[in-house]
Formats: sequence, structure tokens, C-alpha cells
Amino acid sequence: MNTNQDRQRLMNAPINRRSFLGMLAAGAAVVGVPSLLTACGGTASTGSTNVGGIATTTDHLPTYVPITYAEPDYPSVNGSLPGFEKIPEEFVQSVDAPPGKGSSFTAMTPLWGTPPPTTGNQYYEAVNEMLGSTLTFQIADGNEYGTTLATALAAPKDLPDWVSVPTWNIPPRFASEVVPNVFQDLTPYLAGDKVKKWPNLANIPTAAWSYSSFDGKLYGLPFPTGVINDSIFYRDDILSELGITPDVKNGQDLIDLMVELTDPGAKRYGAHDMWTAATLIHSVVPKWKLTDDGKLLHRVETDEYREALEWNAAVFASGAVHPDVDNTWGKQLFWDGEVVVINDGLGSWHENLAQMLGTNPNWSQTPFPPFGADGNDPTYYKGNPCSIFSFLKKTDDEARVTELLDLANVLAAPFGTTEYDLIANGVEGVHFTRGSDGLPVPTELAASEIQPTYMFLVDGPEANAKVQYPGFVKESSEFTQLAASYAVEPVFWGLQISEPDQYASIGQPFEDLEKDISRGRKSLSDLDAAIETWRSAGGEELRTFYQGILDES
Repeated sequence: MNTNQDRQRLMNAPINRRSFLGMLAAGAAVVGVPSLLTACGGTASTGSTNVGGIATTTDHLPTYVPITYAEPDYPSVNGSLPGFEKIPEEFVQSVDAPPGKGSSFTAMTPLWGTPPPTTGNQYYEAVNEMLGSTLTFQIADGNEYGTTLATALAAPKDLPDWVSVPTWNIPPRFASEVVPNVFQDLTPYLAGDKVKKWPNLANIPTAAWSYSSFDGKLYGLPFPTGVINDSIFYRDDILSELGITPDVKNGQDLIDLMVELTDPGAKRYGAHDMWTAATLIHSVVPKWKLTDDGKLLHRVETDEYREALEWNAAVFASGAVHPDVDNTWGKQLFWDGEVVVINDGLGSWHENLAQMLGTNPNWSQTPFPPFGADGNDPTYYKGNPCSIFSFLKKTDDEARVTELLDLANVLAAPFGTTEYDLIANGVEGVHFTRGSDGLPVPTELAASEIQPTYMFLVDGPEANAKVQYPGFVKESSEFTQLAASYAVEPVFWGLQISEPDQYASIGQPFEDLEKDISRGRKSLSDLDAAIETWRSAGGEELRTFYQGILDES
């Protein structure tokens, strides 16, 4: 077997269980607007005290019982992903026998790609055999999933048994009206030690369960994600060709490098829009900052936010930004080498390798080591503990709920298990073969039959095992270990908070303002005016709302 051909086919494989995380991370730094999980105000639930739609007790959360089926080469540091430089020689079967009762269930999930056939699909047949019940997917276009989801929720009697809900597609009144009336309360099944009946579900970290809770009750099954979402990357292959060794220790160093890299005659520019980078190196909080005297400042009120805007405006003023920044996909410019430095989600790193190495074996990118704009250490804020969760349709049939949780326990099997391997790669000899290096090499059938579906229902803790890219696991794991050492939990981290709906749009103007100030169309004095408008339009009331949650926590 030709190892190089095997590796190229592997790199060109369809998006699978893990590669979708790059898409999530790429959209994770939506800034200056209310949380993606904002919905209407929730109502108090019985049995626990609620403030602002969240519980002040944790009795509804499952007990966390971590399990390890493969020892990582790079252990987790403060929430960084464990890294595995090799595929285990043997996988462990985490569930002794198919737990299903032969039932049939439907599941609705998004997909950013071509839907695979749902009948005659050997991948689905194999997973259903492993489950012992049949899951039939109703796959919807990911780009239109918000509309599809809203339409489905409007007819709850016809809703599939299992529904995936990305956080960015949460509709209005979700927390107050949809969740308690449409979806199954899982608290009686999973709270505390009850979850130990399902060890793979108990292996999901507590914060992901907390983020899947509404009004003091557990409703969602999470898709947990890593705590470090974004970074600043550069094309190190291009810098090597130019004989440039980067030495970036502060914000001005980065601007100077991007200017040095800019050569319009060669169709090469140092930067794309670096707003996410600006928030990273200036340690801008995701939403609220707690002052030394215990008060809350919204991110747009902070010095760090103002300094980030000023820095990004300096990037644009330097001439290093590609002129098509607002019209051309930044990733495409980065692939083509027309942009040399870009901020992007960490998951895009291996996806870019998959996209480019087949045609350009020398293509390479690497992140800058963490640094603060002033040359001091940065403060990174941990990303949300999950970005997608799923819900079970409400039913009085307890046996049906239990069976679905049995299936969820199989789907949540972590790296190192036979279940994980089947869901990630399909059937050996049908969807992949083993290369001489032990890596799974997808067959042509894999491209048509395997697309991400099961992971949108529930997933185990994320792992970095992209061993098909030489050196990637080592470099990316060492970077995330270092970055995570600077990571702290922002205020309200891990809490599912339902804001009153009257505050849903007051932060929206800042998204346009960030672009206008960066591009020199407006100034920081316009920021001052926007902050005053925000405060008078409900910002002060929103601060009081969150202060109440803080005081009760």
C-alpha cells in the first residue's frame, strides 16, 4: 500500500466527528453582541431557587466520573484538549452489548455538506446494529437550520424524537416556552449519581451539563468543546521562503511583521481583519468584567475593548490589510497565500491542512505563541463549555426515555473505544482500510455514506488525535497547553442564562461599530456615544439583572 497516497486520501476525507469543530471555533468569537444563548426570561422551577432563569443549586447536575481508555501523550492542562500522537493498537468496547430494544427513533440534525443516503447506508446500518435500535436521521441544511428548527418547533406533535440545537440557532422564547413544554426533563434520570448508570455520559464534564440546563432542570445532552477556541496563525512556509523569522512579543511587533509581509505587487498582504486577534491580545472579556469592588462592566465599557479597537484601526491604517477583506472569504485568501496572517478557530488548523496538503505538500501554518499587546502575558477567557446540545421530545413513556439515554451513552463513547472508532471512521474494510502506519484510510464509499450526524446528538469529551498530519498533534497540543495556562473562567462561565427579551438587541449596533472604527469610518468618540445609548436603552437594567445573579451565586 502506498503510504503517501493513503495519507492524501485521508487528508481529503469528508468532515467527520471532529473536523466540524473548526467551523464552530471559527464562529466562536462573535463580539459586541448579546450571548448566542440569549432567549427570553425563564420562569422559576419548583424544587430550587432561580435567579435570572438559572438555578442557585447544582442538585440537578450529573456526578462527574471521568474515565480514560487511552493515555494521552499530551495531558490536558487547565482544560486544553488531551493530545494523542498515535492510534491505539487495540480499542476498548465501553458498552458490553447493544443496549437498544429494537425500537425506531427519528433524529433531526444539521449538515454543512451533501446529505448521505439514509437507506442502504452501510455506515448507518453498522451504527444501528451497535445501538440495538434504529436511528433515522432527518438531515437539514446547516445554513438554513435556524429556519428549519423554528418551523419544526411550531408543530411539536410532529417533532422528531431527538433534536439537535446549535446555540446560534436558538429561537425566541426557547428557555421560557419551548424547553419546558416541548422537551423532556432529564433531571430525574441523570441528576447526581443517577448518571452512573451511563458511564460515558458521566464522563462529560459538569460545565457542559450546566450549560445544557434551563431553570434549574437538566434538558440538554451536550456536545462539549475545548476551552481555547481561537488563535493568530501565520503561513510559516511563506515566511521561510522570504527568509523571515517572526519574533512577535507584543501588538506593535505583530503590526510591524504584517507590514513587512505586505507586497501588493506580489498579491501578498500581511493581514485580514484582525479583530478577533485584537480581542485576544488585549484580553477583552466575552461579555462582563468583574471590577475589584464587585461591580460589573460590560465588555464595551472596558479599557481593553477600547484598546482593541484602537489597535485594529492601526492595523487597517498600516496598509497591511487585504483590500478585498470585506468581499472575499478570509480562509480562501489565507489558503492562496494572498493573506499571510489571520485569526481563526483552532479547529481550522487541521482542516486547512486537509484542504491544502494534497496539492501543496509544503503548505504549512502555525500559531504565534500567546502574548499580550503590551508585551506581558495575556489573559485568555475560556470558551463556552458546549456549543451544540440536543433534546429529547417530551413523553410520558419512561422506558422510551431510558432507551434513548442508553443510545446516548453509546454515542458519547470517548477516544480509545470501539464505539468512537466506528462512529468516526465507519466499518473497516468497507469505509476505510488501515495504512502501513496504522491510520484509517477512507475508501471512496466513505465520502458518500459518512457525514457528521451522530455527534450533533451527543458527544464525549473532545480529544486531539489528528495523527494523519505529521507533527500536528505535538505542535497543536503544546500550543493549547501553553494557551490554556493563561485561561481563566469569565464571569458566569458555564451558566445557561436567559436574558429578558427586551435586552436582546441593544448590543447589536456594536458589531457594525467595530467594523466602522477599525476601517476608519468612525472614531472612538462614536464608541462613547454608542455606550451611552446602550446604557439608556437598557444596558443599566441588564447590568442590574446580571448583578442580581452575581449577588445570589
